[in-house]
Amino acid sequence: MNKLKLTILAVVASIFANNASAFDPDDLQKLKDTLSCMKCNLRDADLIGVDLRGATLDGADLSNANLKYVNLGAADLFSANLEKANLEMALLLGANLEKANLEMVNLFNANLKGAILRATDLRGADMSNANLKDAMLEGAIMRGVILCNTTKPDGSVTYSGC
Repeated sequence: MNKLKLTILAVVASIFANNASAFDPDDLQKLKDTLSCMKCNLRDADLIGVDLRGATLDGADLSNANLKYVNLGAADLFSANLEKANLEMALLLGANLEKANLEMVNLFNANLKGAILRATDLRGADMSNANLKDAMLEGAIMRGVILCNTTKPDGSVTYSGC
């Protein structure tokens, strides 16, 4: 009898653990329909190449999301969680990422021209080949960031971390 209880508990715990980490399909549909999904759960979502220009994603959880080739130009991601997300070759022209969590994010070859990154946590991010021209980085946490062949806000190129 105890073995059966333990098996049932293990199955229930596994179900809850899987649901806690997966994105909410309703939130994903809302984003696609309205381009607005504040504080929504898009964790682990696969959004490769999606056009999200001008989207409102304040406080959204996009941790571990695959956002490769996504267009987030002029999007509002204030206080969003993008920890460990893949933003390789993403377009973030003029995007608001103020106070967002971009810890350990892949921004390889991303275009962040004019992006607002004030007080953003970028610890451990890979910004190799990224364009930060005219980006606002005041108060950003940049510890451990890879800036290999990266265009800085002033237009100069840095090779830190190559």
